[in-house]
Amino acid sequence: MILCLDVGNSQIFGGVFEDGKLKLRFRRRSNTEVSSDEHGVFLRSVLQENGVDPALIKKIGFSSVVPEIIHSLKNACSRYFNTQPFVLEPGVKTGLKIKYKNPYELGPDRIANSIAAVNAFPERDLIIIDMGTAITFSAVSAEKEFLGGAIIPGLRTSMEALERNTARLPSVQIVKVSKACARSTIEGIQAGLYFGTLGAIREMVGKISQECFGEKKLIKLGTGGFAGMFADSGVFDEHVPDLVLYGIYHCLMMNPAIVSST
Repeated sequence: MILCLDVGNSQIFGGVFEDGKLKLRFRRRSNTEVSSDEHGVFLRSVLQENGVDPALIKKIGFSSVVPEIIHSLKNACSRYFNTQPFVLEPGVKTGLKIKYKNPYELGPDRIANSIAAVNAFPERDLIIIDMGTAITFSAVSAEKEFLGGAIIPGLRTSMEALERNTARLPSVQIVKVSKACARSTIEGIQAGLYFGTLGAIREMVGKISQECFGEKKLIKLGTGGFAGMFADSGVFDEHVPDLVLYGIYHCLMMNPAIVSST
């Protein structure tokens, strides 16, 4: 069995693969002050609670956009699973041609998403919309070229900015709403978050599509924690919530020499 982890700014998203299939998913909040022991105990506990013997985990791979967590997570894998993990970072084989001006700036989560996307939809032009703490847009060509993209604030980030920088606007539950013209402050914030984000996605996808692919038909993939809210809105062709985990898994398989047991 293979354990894959995506460390985001807000959450750690994990999954266990067996024979290439994802059989378990879990999440926990990211915290830069968590020790390697806390990571290790949590990972073993969540596996055991879901009927997976930690001793069956033979390989671990992870990506992280939070540099402060990488060292403690590596130590947790070594101590609690007797395995040196594969880390998706610059220099590993990805199968992609990165067209960024500085490839080292590109987030490993966006690379993982792109790897999974080109494996799931070979020889197709793609735009990947990942809706987490930030919303990222990634354009990937049928030739496996990462062409670039854009980044905007995510739903929760936008809500927290309103709460923090205004005197009278409260924190609200982020939900899908049916009307843009709200009749209360809370509903107004919820409508603004939902429809404002929906409009931003449509505009960004339209601009990126035209700039990168012209009139060619492409596939728009939605992923990330908030993508489910927009799955039936028409902005995605496919909603693939586990995209990043599959990307880490595929990348780990492409770099077997980097993974070892201690």
